[in-house]
Amino acid sequence: DVYENEKIKKQIFFLPDDPYYTANVCANELADLYRATHDFNEDVFREYLKRFRLDAKKPIRNFSKGMKRQVFVSLALAVQPKYLLLDEAFDGLDPLARFSLKRSLARMVEEKGGTVIISSHSLRELEDFCDSYGIIDHGKMTCSGDLEGDMQKIYKFQAAFDREVAREELMFCMSVVQTGRVVQMTARGDKEEIMQKIQALNPLFVEEIPMDFEE
Repeated sequence: DVYENEKIKKQIFFLPDDPYYTANVCANELADLYRATHDFNEDVFREYLKRFRLDAKKPIRNFSKGMKRQVFVSLALAVQPKYLLLDEAFDGLDPLARFSLKRSLARMVEEKGGTVIISSHSLRELEDFCDSYGIIDHGKMTCSGDLEGDMQKIYKFQAAFDREVAREELMFCMSVVQTGRVVQMTARGDKEEIMQKIQALNPLFVEEIPMDFEE
């Protein structure tokens, strides 16, 4: 139970999509707040302000959305919480800042332990460094699991035919995209068995193609 539980709250940091701040507050003043409530690493905070090239004395209301998020990311990494909750973590960040944040989160988990939970609509952003996932639809968890393990159970192939292939012939597929006589097929199961079923349709050629987590 985290309600009024100061000891547990010190282990949690939540960064919402649109974090709250008062009109004239600067990064230094926000840091004062978190120094009072969390175990705050001053060196880490200053390191990330410098890395993001942020003026700690300037009111953050004058910052762009990406710069505001960088301020709060710097605070989160300085707190080094046991549970870090990020809502749309990469929204507004430029490519270099996104890469830096991913690397920093991975390093924090490796060195300090703990858990990072990220909610995002951009699954491609998460694919390369998250190890597990959960899909939420209308407030309910519809599926979850090990990301890498589940990705290895689903395969995508592209094949060309000298005839129109009927949809009924591709019932073993989860999804099918046809462009003329070229067909992209996504199927779950044993890769060799899936390939045998495709070969039985006598394609002109067939190849496995990469598939990302969003697909």
